[in-house]
Amino acid sequence: MRLTSARSALCLIDVQEKLMPTITTGAQVVTECCRLVEAATLFDTPVIFTEQYRKGLGPTVEPLATKLQHQKPIEKMAFSCCGNSTFLQEIPEGTDTLVVCGIETHICVAQTALDLLQQGYRVCIAADAVGSRRKHDHQIAIRRLEGSGAMISTTEAILFEWCGTAKHPAFKKMCELIAK
Repeated sequence: MRLTSARSALCLIDVQEKLMPTITTGAQVVTECCRLVEAATLFDTPVIFTEQYRKGLGPTVEPLATKLQHQKPIEKMAFSCCGNSTFLQEIPEGTDTLVVCGIETHICVAQTALDLLQQGYRVCIAADAVGSRRKHDHQIAIRRLEGSGAMISTTEAILFEWCGTAKHPAFKKMCELIAK
């Protein structure tokens, strides 16, 4: 099934200062997460974001923190975002799909995605906007998530699905995001 911006929410997981330098594709993950956050704003898609043990791992990295400055992160200690009841409460009514990005693919991203699937949500993993410290952990997690029912996609494909048509009022701005 195709994604729609009206029935989706973006879930940005733990893109934090002390974690990002250890992620093999860290710069790409931050870039693609930024695109997803900007696109969510263009298409009025809600964004929910988390921070794992902020005291030890630091805040969300710049420039994401700037893009999310009007929102408060959901702080968590459980690896799955669903381990914090606030997270589930933040999913807007009418949302059937969570587009997931962040780190680490094989830990917090995977556990969150698996829990969301079990809760009955559709889950779409932006494969170029998730990462792990080790390439094989990322690759195995993507395979496991796909086998468990998550859709695997890319940031650009997600943006075009949210847009739906070149006649959409935000189409030109979306194209600018892609060109960055």
